[in-house]
Amino acid sequence: MEMQPGTVQTQGTSTLDTPITVGEWLLTLLIASIPVVNIVMWFVWGFGSNTKQCKANWAKASLLWLLIICAFYFFVVVLILGGIGVLATRFY
Repeated sequence: MEMQPGTVQTQGTSTLDTPITVGEWLLTLLIASIPVVNIVMWFVWGFGSNTKQCKANWAKASLLWLLIICAFYFFVVVLILGGIGVLATRFY
């Protein structure tokens, strides 16, 4: 049987495709606010097989932001320490 344009197939919809409720988001954000636990859970949610797609995408985006921020901080620290090293060699 062909589907008509604009129709939605409801058979076979898994629970992983359903939207996340406000309560689930509140619990997710509470867990994500706990240091160290948040990073572990981002990996579990992002790459786990039984996580809703929107939460998995959010966790992957959070991990990507964490990587970008860590790279930026590393770059800034290297510049600052390099600058201090250059200044220290001038005065000694």
